Amino acid sequence: MIDAIVIGGAFAGLSAALQLARASRSVLVVDAGQPRNRTSPAAHGVPGWDGVPPADILERFRADLAGYPMVGILRDRVTGISGRIDAFQVTLDQSDRVEARRIILANGVRDILPDLPGLSEAWGRTVLHCPYCHGYEVRNRPLAVLATGPMVAHQAHMLRADWSDDVTLLRNGVEGLDTTALQGAGIRVEDRIPQRVGGADTLKIAFDEGPDMDVTALFVAPRVDLSDTPSVALGVGLADGPMGPYVRTGPMQQTDIPGVFAAGDLATPMWNVNFAVGDGARAGAGCHQSLLFPDFIPALEKEAA
Repeated sequence: MIDAIVIGGAFAGLSAALQLARASRSVLVVDAGQPRNRTSPAAHGVPGWDGVPPADILERFRADLAGYPMVGILRDRVTGISGRIDAFQVTLDQSDRVEARRIILANGVRDILPDLPGLSEAWGRTVLHCPYCHGYEVRNRPLAVLATGPMVAHQAHMLRADWSDDVTLLRNGVEGLDTTALQGAGIRVEDRIPQRVGGADTLKIAFDEGPDMDVTALFVAPRVDLSDTPSVALGVGLADGPMGPYVRTGPMQQTDIPGVFAAGDLATPMWNVNFAVGDGARAGAGCHQSLLFPDFIPALEKEAA
């Protein structure tokens, strides 16, 4: 029986696996090969890796793990998890079922982009999600923010304060926005409904009427989804974030199911490579501690129904 199965082979999962490997524990990383930032040409704000493509960073992470013979990385997809602490069974799409004493969930979330033609094709390049991750590269240029939910005003104010004097918020039919406060901060509010986006270096936004708008980047905060994932199948407790659900965890990334830990984008409402690496290391250490001292890292208490 394997000491731990890590579901997800991106920044959080590989970081967790490294901690366990250095404790000489047997680890299997099951990776579906679909990291969330796979369309992004560069990861920014990552110390030592600023501006390096995410795929290149992950390749180095995997190379590091290759030096530990107790770690295996399997390209497959988890279709089910059952059992309990010290006796979990993980069903895979293309391989035999495997058993493990502990589970670390690090399989990320699914982005739900607005249904706007051209948006998904430009996602990660000229359609962006995070000023901290991408704002510096488009600073002092025309920017737009597409309204998708309650965080849109917050994002527009951030961009106007420190990244660009030329920021337009596209209301996109969303009601309840304080347009007076937005306009008072120097943010233009566009009431026309966008119909499609497209372009390479410059993004062209076409509306239901009137002229097109050219911007360097369009910022979009997507809704996220955990349905049909190992987290939901296992039944771990969830919390409501501003853009969707995430897995509730304790100080060492433990969930409310004994022996199950979670790290990365599925376990936080704030998404960043650095956060994923740190949370993965904490989950790996917490998992190891629970193998040594089962009562030392208790499961997170379940919330009252």
